[in-house]
Amino acid sequence: MPRRGIAGRILRGTLLLAAGFYTFCLLGLVYLKFLPPLTTAVQMERRVQAMIHREDYRNRYTFVPLYRISHEFQHAVISAEDGRFYQHHGFDWKEIQKLAEKDAEEGKLGRGASTISQQLVKNLFLTTSRSIVRKGIETTLTPPAEFILGKQRILELYMNVIEWGPGIYGAEAAAEGWYHVPAAKVNREQGARLAAIIPSPRHRKPARMNDLSARILERMRRMGW
Repeated sequence: MPRRGIAGRILRGTLLLAAGFYTFCLLGLVYLKFLPPLTTAVQMERRVQAMIHREDYRNRYTFVPLYRISHEFQHAVISAEDGRFYQHHGFDWKEIQKLAEKDAEEGKLGRGASTISQQLVKNLFLTTSRSIVRKGIETTLTPPAEFILGKQRILELYMNVIEWGPGIYGAEAAAEGWYHVPAAKVNREQGARLAAIIPSPRHRKPARMNDLSARILERMRRMGW
């Protein structure tokens, strides 16, 4: 078979796979508008990693509605991860510009400016591995996530699915696992300490987050919370 024919088949197959994946994700977002996720891509990733390394894996995950997560806890997470969450439509262009200017001055590529919406898409459908392809998929799925889910549902899902420690997923499991209280009872200080471990949940512990939690509490105060 001519090489051009083989390349054409590979291209068509790749496009079909991509279309199938996007269709699955869009249908998944419609499902998640009304129902909680049974699992997420990141949870499956962690389970596979544990199997490969022959490690014990215990998944602690309890989905609770947003009204059963204390406002202090919600505000701490927003302040820490996406202070303009209610102002943007999936991408915080002001933060992206600020980081780009800082990176240009320092002559390096720094961290991304992922919003809560982007992080939710990554947790639901992608993995924690960093690549241009993953970032591209995340970027294209964020606008439909904003449109289909809306802000409150995005926050509810985000608070319920992200990692808060090895095998700990969601606000309820985090509150129970770290402080032995339900998410509804998490206070201001506890919320700030839990929010502080989100960037590296498998290596950080709330009790050690003195400086970062203090900065998060200050952000909350400046935001009127």
